[in-house]
Amino acid sequence: MANELVLESATRQLELLRSGEISVTELAEAHIRQIERLNPQLNAFADFDAERVRERARKHDAWRGQRARRPLFGLPVTVKSSIATRGLKCEIGSLLHKGEIPAHDAVVVARLRAAGALILGTTNCPEFLMAYETDNLLHGQTRNPWNLECTPGGSSGGESAAIAAGLSAAGLGSDSGGSVRVPAHFTGICSLKPTPGRIPGRGHLPPCVGPFQILGAIGPMARTMADVALLFRMLSGQDPNDPASPPVAYREPSIEELRTNTIGFFEDDGLVPVTQETRAAVQAAASALRDAGFRVEPFQPSTLERLRQLWSKFFVQCGAMFYAPAIAGKEHQLSPTFNEFLGFSEAVPALTAAELLDAWAELDLLRAETLAEMSRFPVLLCPVASIPAFRHGEREWTVEGRAVKYLDAVRHTQWFNALAAPAAVVPVGSSPEGLPIGVQIVARPFQDETALGIAAIVDEAFGYRPPPITL
Repeated sequence: MANELVLESATRQLELLRSGEISVTELAEAHIRQIERLNPQLNAFADFDAERVRERARKHDAWRGQRARRPLFGLPVTVKSSIATRGLKCEIGSLLHKGEIPAHDAVVVARLRAAGALILGTTNCPEFLMAYETDNLLHGQTRNPWNLECTPGGSSGGESAAIAAGLSAAGLGSDSGGSVRVPAHFTGICSLKPTPGRIPGRGHLPPCVGPFQILGAIGPMARTMADVALLFRMLSGQDPNDPASPPVAYREPSIEELRTNTIGFFEDDGLVPVTQETRAAVQAAASALRDAGFRVEPFQPSTLERLRQLWSKFFVQCGAMFYAPAIAGKEHQLSPTFNEFLGFSEAVPALTAAELLDAWAELDLLRAETLAEMSRFPVLLCPVASIPAFRHGEREWTVEGRAVKYLDAVRHTQWFNALAAPAAVVPVGSSPEGLPIGVQIVARPFQDETALGIAAIVDEAFGYRPPPITL
């Protein structure tokens, strides 16, 4: 019964709490048992203390009454260890930050607490968030609940593994190049990379500043799109002290309004192939949306490769430039995955000031060009990656008879970081090995609710399946 309970949606767990069928302590205890049973295999957590969770759960139960009316009261959640969470280790997966515990919450974590959520712990991530698999010298390798020999993705890989396996009802990741979307795709859950600032980023480690103010966003992750939408509704809203946080109020479009959006879909970008099952997943999602009354037509923006090239300049080259002062003289403490990232940046000439300025201006022009092309197709449906979850350490694959390398395999998410567009991921299909395959639903910037609403329709047609490890 406890295993069934922790695999229920967050929405259902909240219903059980509100009805009094279970107490916060009972729900927390069910999650503690699941963590103690499965986390030794998954290694999803960076910081978890069962007694601390029990103490907080008992306090929640003692607060019943006015506080119990809070929308997330008693819901057990997790937070990626790059989002400041008071009293819990937030080390960004690096020996350089070993043992660091923030004294203050990030804005979004403060909102989680104010809504009544019970924070179970912080989850593992690759060093400095710069990898699509979760492994570091501080906490080690996180494993995929669908196949322990595979990665749950990165950089929010600990978060996705925990949620997929019922160690957490829902949680928060962050995404500058696919880091909530690729892990959701690899582990068979849902996520949203919001428009930057719709969920405030203040308190993210490192700060989302400079080009990462465009690329990066804190995003909700859960087993259903209804749960992702619930978290977005609770946590979005302007942070008046964050210059990147817009005064955009939450709104919920009706199904009739959603159907006014013509959806453009494409199965690959014409440059890098995807697996046959990935194509089938996109086609299945397109068919489900047509059955739901949507116009769905083939369409691919012409700007994708140029967006990816600019993403690489900002994420890889500027990212390495940002970290250079912090790691100087400490290179011997860096993990293989972060050294691999540094290698990508060292393989190309360093950006000059003029080149950086030109790239920044080009990005604004290219975003405008892409949005003009999307005027007829304000919603896009496409893959999340060329492949399902890969084995730890793998960096090249053969897809449709062609070699596909590491960063190219996940280019599908990078486009929309450069565009600063909201993008949701929903599990739809599976590989011959039984690994999950998700699809990506993208809307124009600030139309997050449109992406959520259409993704929810796809989720209703397919939806979460528990991984074998949970059975």
